[in-house]
Order: sequence, then structure tokens, then C-alpha cells
Amino acid sequence: MPHEPRLQTLRDAVLRVGRHAVEYGNGVATGTPDARTITLHTYRPAHATAQSPVVLVQHGVMRNGDDYRDFWIPAAEEHGLVIIAPTFSDAQWPDVVSYNNGNLLATTDRAALADTAPTTAPEAWSYTVVTRLVDDLKAAGVLADQPLYLFGHSAGGQFVHRLLSVLTPGVFTQVAAGNPGWYTLPLLDLPFPEGLSGTPADADSLARLFAAPLTILAGDQDTETHDPHLPSEPAALRQGPHRYARALNYFATAQAEAARRGLPFAWQLHTVAGIGHDGEAMSAVCAHLWFHHRLPDAAQLAALAGRHTA
Repeated sequence: MPHEPRLQTLRDAVLRVGRHAVEYGNGVATGTPDARTITLHTYRPAHATAQSPVVLVQHGVMRNGDDYRDFWIPAAEEHGLVIIAPTFSDAQWPDVVSYNNGNLLATTDRAALADTAPTTAPEAWSYTVVTRLVDDLKAAGVLADQPLYLFGHSAGGQFVHRLLSVLTPGVFTQVAAGNPGWYTLPLLDLPFPEGLSGTPADADSLARLFAAPLTILAGDQDTETHDPHLPSEPAALRQGPHRYARALNYFATAQAEAARRGLPFAWQLHTVAGIGHDGEAMSAVCAHLWFHHRLPDAAQLAALAGRHTA
């Protein structure tokens, strides 16, 4: 049993049956400018065990981690999963810079970013909040050798693929990004967030990235070009007119770069028929893929289609 109050609070939250929410801060000294917290929205089914898989779920632009946790409850009940949705509030983590883009950039001035991408200290990144959470789950005794999954949709899809690209942690059994608005291309000569220049990424980490168990889930109806939440800066538009096209471009760019470097490439791309920009539907699709090892059939996809939930 952990003796540190923070770890005990985390342990209690994860082991409680049902829906819960707890404020959580992990490892940055209280009183510093970066002493920000997140809320963990958790769900544990009554039949979960010490070996139940843990799924971390990243919300979209609405910062609605409670909804995203709830999207995964049917899968949690069916497969005995423990769901944890780390939720970054607008109040403490405002805008795309601090959440989607990891709080890496010390400036948002585009002229200043033309030649380089100045970065803040890693302990201030939103990505390291999640990797420290994984460390704390282990220290609290609730994560050992059971599978650990990471899923994100929309802005959360931006978050999880960038986390994987910048930090390349080897702790996840599977990672899935559903319908991101745009992507950080696995290219070392483009400035972040369009590429990886200015981040810790290098040739060695690219090899780890291309070998990582990353899945891109792309709804073939996610083709809106005037969505106010669709990134429309020139770098994003260079990747395609809408989210579906950008997903195809991202995968093709990564596949070509891995081949150019002679590196193994383990990623998957799944076009999801009939699904648009829908976090609930993509959560169900991802759970089906991970735990039934295939996409839902046509009838199941048709039942999921027709909604729009960021």
C-alpha cells in the first residue's frame, strides 16, 4: 500500500467501483507556475480484477472527460476494463497550445517559430502529465503487468499521437487516435507542431515511433471543411481539406518516411465506414477493434452512425 497521500488518493479512485472523479496533480511542486492539476474521471466495473486492462481515454475540444469515460462504460462492462479519463480543464490548460500541442511551445508567435520551436521544460508539458500518471499508477500498486491502452478522439487524437511522437514511451499495449483535426508529421525537418523539429525527437526515437502499436481510426464521413474546430492554418491545410483526408496523408507520409529510412513500420490505418466526427461511435469502434480484434460489422457501424460528438 502506498503511504504518500497523493498515491493513496489515486489508488482509492482507481479501485472504487462505479463512476468517480478526483482532482489529481502529479509531481510538480505546489506553488510553482506549473503546479496545475487535472481531473481523473474513472470507471471500474464490479467484476474487475487486479489484472483488468486499464484504458486511458483522452477527451476532445469540449474537455468532457466525463462523457468520454461514459462512452467506454459498455466496453468496460463487457470486457472487464478499468477506464481513466485524464481531463485537462480550459481554466488550467487553455487552448490548443497547452492541451493538443502539449504545452511544448514557449511562444505562439508564428514569426518566432519560423526557424525553431522553442520549448518549455518537459515537466510543464501536458504529455508528461499522462506519462507521470502511468508512473504513479505503478507506484500506487494498481498497474503492474496488465495491458495498458491509450485512446484519444479529435483534440484527444491530436494529443495522443503527439505524445507518442514526442516522448515515444514504450508503456502502451496499443494506442489509437480517432479523427484528429491535423497531425504532427514524423519528419525531423519541419517545426513542431507540423513536424518534430524542436522536440526531443531524433532518428532513434523515430525508429521507436514507427515500431509503436499506433492505430489511426478515420471516419470516412468526417469530411466537413467548415467546422469551426477544424484547424485551418496553412500547415493543417497542407495535409488535406478535412479530417479524413488528413488521416490518409499522415499514414502515407509516415509509411514513406519509414521506408526511406529503412525502418520497420507497425502502424495500422482503419477507414471506418459511415462514421463522422463522433467520439462516442469511435470509442465503440476502438473498443471493438482492440478486444474483438476486428472492426464492427456493417450493421453495427450503421447503428453507431449519424451523430456528432467531439
